[in-house]
Amino acid sequence: MRATLLVMAKDLRQRVRDRSLFLLALVVPFALAAVFSLVFRGIDAQPAPTLALADRDGGPVVTAFAEQALRPLERNGVIRLRPVADEREARAAVERGEADAAYVVPPGFSDAVTGGRPTTLQIIGDSGQGAYVARAIAESFAAEVRYVQVTLAVVNGGTFEGATLVPRPVTVEDLGAERRQLSLAEGFAAGMAVFFLFFTVQFGFSSILDERRDGTLARLLAAPVPRTAIALAKLLTGFVAGVAATAVLMSAAALLLGARWGHPLGVGLLVVAGVLAATGVMALVATVARTAEQAGNLQSVVAVLFGVLGGVFVPVQQLGDAFAALSLLTPHRWFLQGLADLHGEHAPAVAPGPTLALLAFAAVTTGLALLRVGRMLRPRRSRAPPGRSPGRTWSGSSATGRTSSSSSSSRSC
Repeated sequence: MRATLLVMAKDLRQRVRDRSLFLLALVVPFALAAVFSLVFRGIDAQPAPTLALADRDGGPVVTAFAEQALRPLERNGVIRLRPVADEREARAAVERGEADAAYVVPPGFSDAVTGGRPTTLQIIGDSGQGAYVARAIAESFAAEVRYVQVTLAVVNGGTFEGATLVPRPVTVEDLGAERRQLSLAEGFAAGMAVFFLFFTVQFGFSSILDERRDGTLARLLAAPVPRTAIALAKLLTGFVAGVAATAVLMSAAALLLGARWGHPLGVGLLVVAGVLAATGVMALVATVARTAEQAGNLQSVVAVLFGVLGGVFVPVQQLGDAFAALSLLTPHRWFLQGLADLHGEHAPAVAPGPTLALLAFAAVTTGLALLRVGRMLRPRRSRAPPGRSPGRTWSGSSATGRTSSSSSSSRSC
């Protein structure tokens, strides 16, 4: 363990001195997330529809409609209510776009309702969302009025106000699921974090190829350091760098972009699992390459391909069921799904499904990478100049082609 920590500390010092790591892991993803959030701000926010109310009756039923049905929705931000004088003003408000829909209550509306006679609540609006909301509210109120009429018929001599106090025989409780979806700012920040995470952790395991090229791997193998310790140190280097970069990036998004990630415990477990999965995938890709350049190219291709398939740039729900099923093969999709599951007031503290899926990615890819790491840990053999014996050491002048005195004396003997 001491040898593993020493090698990891050495690699981390080298990466900290390299400013490109900070640029790739922090500056670029945060800048892109901030730019995208500013450009697309407000697209995902649906404004509350404005509903106009023209009360030409002034009776108790219309008062109940306004105070018990419309005002609570206005206080909760579902609608915006605008009183108007008559039908002409209501129609003009809808035509000018000042209201999405309008209610027109005819004279004698309350008397007809309390007297059990049919009447009509008029709605002015097109086929847009505002008219749909207005129609749904009106139908709900009409059902309430029907309930009151039935109650008055059962309780002889009752009044309209008294009928509203009679308890309902059946109540409906809405247990609909809370909408768990990241906002645009949160989605872009999370997408950029997991996308550039793969570029951040790739420097850990693939640095074995760098050390083999530079000749330092032979020194590590000659030292009393187990090969397993070298491989674990490289994995830990990428893991530590990935966790630090992701934590800083998501904290900056929360402070500067207003992102809300959910319970810290669940987010922390998800980040750790995501970094482990990214480290394992990049390590497995590095074992396929023969040189550091090949490893970097292959890892970049895999990172971009997984980012596209995982819904970093375009939400997978907009690309069809086949694409959504294919995206489940990427850690990106599970990471973003986990953050969405943790989003909302009544969200759980931990997202077990996405977290376990990421840990499964990490276990499989890391295990395969460790099985294949033996080829990477072989130091590169130096090749002798063409036409010369590989067992003889040569030192000569490149200008004249003559050998040194020690070499010539040995040949004269």
